[in-house]
Amino acid sequence: MREVGQGDTEPDDGRTETVNQRADRNWNELLQELRVSQTGTQILTGFLLTIPFQQRFATLDTYERNLYLVLVLLAVLATALLLTPVSLHRVLFQRRLKPELVAWGNLFARTGLFVLALVLAGGAMLLFDVVLGRTAGQVVGIASIVVLAGFWWALPTAIGRRRRH
Repeated sequence: MREVGQGDTEPDDGRTETVNQRADRNWNELLQELRVSQTGTQILTGFLLTIPFQQRFATLDTYERNLYLVLVLLAVLATALLLTPVSLHRVLFQRRLKPELVAWGNLFARTGLFVLALVLAGGAMLLFDVVLGRTAGQVVGIASIVVLAGFWWALPTAIGRRRRH
């Protein structure tokens, strides 16, 4: 039931929600998405942190070691970005800032996914570089970025544009 003085936030979308109800629903949807990406990113980061303790790590050349270190930093950054909405919620809990939490959480999630795409492409690049050589690594790294950009940005953008028309 809507509160007095609070009309539907978007009358044309087929829902009858107050601003608070919409913010709650959007926050819950964002949390569901973050649960998937947070878990995967944390596992990937943990895996990357164990690599130097493997025997083969000593055989990496300077380029491969530098790429590995950049990947570790990016993985830590992706993890931080994808966990930030949780921290924001804890710090701002019960302060009636749910719409702001949704907006900032969305920004951190989108940025975290961008950085995660770099980690995934870079990880594939490093693996192919070690197994098949530098050229194969670079080709796979670029192809990975193209595929991830296609699925994570171009496709949703195209669907959104098509829906508007």
